[in-house]
Amino acid sequence: MSIEPTVMPAGRGGKPRRIGRPVGFVGRTAPWLAAVLLLPSSLAASPPGYWDRQRRGANLFDRVETAGRLRAAAAAGIDFVRLAPNKWVGTGRDFLLGDADRFTAIPGADLARLRSVLDDAGAAGLQVVVTTLSLPGARWRQHHGNRSDFRLWREPRYANEAEAFWRQLAAALRGHPALAGYNLVNEPHAEQMDGGVDFRTFEFDAWRRRVAGTPADMNGLYARLVRAIREVDEKTPIVVDCGVYATPWAIAGLLPIDDPRVLYSFHMYEPYVFTTQRLNRGRFTYPGEVPDVDDPGSPHRPWDRAALDRFFEPVREWQTRHHVPSSRILVGEFGVDRRSKGAARYLADLVQIFEAEGWHWAFYAFREDTWDAMDYELGDGPVPAGYWAAVEAGRTPSLPRRGNPLFDVLKQALARRRAAPFSR
Repeated sequence: MSIEPTVMPAGRGGKPRRIGRPVGFVGRTAPWLAAVLLLPSSLAASPPGYWDRQRRGANLFDRVETAGRLRAAAAAGIDFVRLAPNKWVGTGRDFLLGDADRFTAIPGADLARLRSVLDDAGAAGLQVVVTTLSLPGARWRQHHGNRSDFRLWREPRYANEAEAFWRQLAAALRGHPALAGYNLVNEPHAEQMDGGVDFRTFEFDAWRRRVAGTPADMNGLYARLVRAIREVDEKTPIVVDCGVYATPWAIAGLLPIDDPRVLYSFHMYEPYVFTTQRLNRGRFTYPGEVPDVDDPGSPHRPWDRAALDRFFEPVREWQTRHHVPSSRILVGEFGVDRRSKGAARYLADLVQIFEAEGWHWAFYAFREDTWDAMDYELGDGPVPAGYWAAVEAGRTPSLPRRGNPLFDVLKQALARRRAAPFSR
């Protein structure tokens, strides 16, 4: 997700979409990938170590990460944070990459800063999934004129540079006691290159067959990046997002990777017309009748706990088909604008579904310093007058965070601890 106060979310293209059925991946695989992909049932075991127990976390996509915020996250009961440092100011144009137009080496000062934050997280008792919003040839849209950067998915050289980047980063971070995983790239959406994609009707198998062995082959890129990391780091878990901005329906297009330490991730912000204030504008409530697509004038249908539960059927089907246990599924992001009517109920219903499935989850977001819409400790009211003027002036003023029904939903869930490892 990660959006600024005046621009649209990074996680969505805002295209109208229609209801349909997901299609499982049945297409051919490029020959050079055959030995790397396709998970045999013998590997359908929980990933070793940290992820053996269900984990509950939060996203930190901040301009400045502080030890105080990390301690506050731990005090709230958060197990792990999904940390995306791309807003940080580095020695080059793009933090850690230097320059996403042409990657050569990770700047030493950037790496030192990241390690320092990992040290702070470890001292606070938090684990960290390091997440990249940018890769070579795929600059984060909010640093790219609010336009998607598709060069990674079109030009072969950028896959080589992405491979070099992850090999270097894994070699530098391996063994850090706070490190819980590498999230290879946030919300990939190569499917959008040729125009808007309706994930409910998109035929993932046809797309995968068409792009197999080309730069647009997400499975091929993931295989290369996992292999590069494993050359220098055999143990740290790796997280891969599914396509179309990590929508749950796009998991049908993922091929499992022959590595017991790989986790598979999706994000959840549906129905988007309800969860997004610039579209909702106070018109829609949860539970209630909400449009299925981003156009509020389109036909409505009921959204409630049962509708949310049905939305995740593609994930369950994919798990069954590929023998992937719940310990290897991560809901990397989910959330709702805190001003949306029924936001607390929406969060509660999602958490209950995730808990029932045994999926790991991380809400968006904890005390983000550039956007207040999903800072649930603020309740459902406005921020104080002058807050955003202060932020734009480079200051980080305090906000009136306090207990409220919205954040209580998350705090109660975070207070639970799974007493035993997964049994399924």
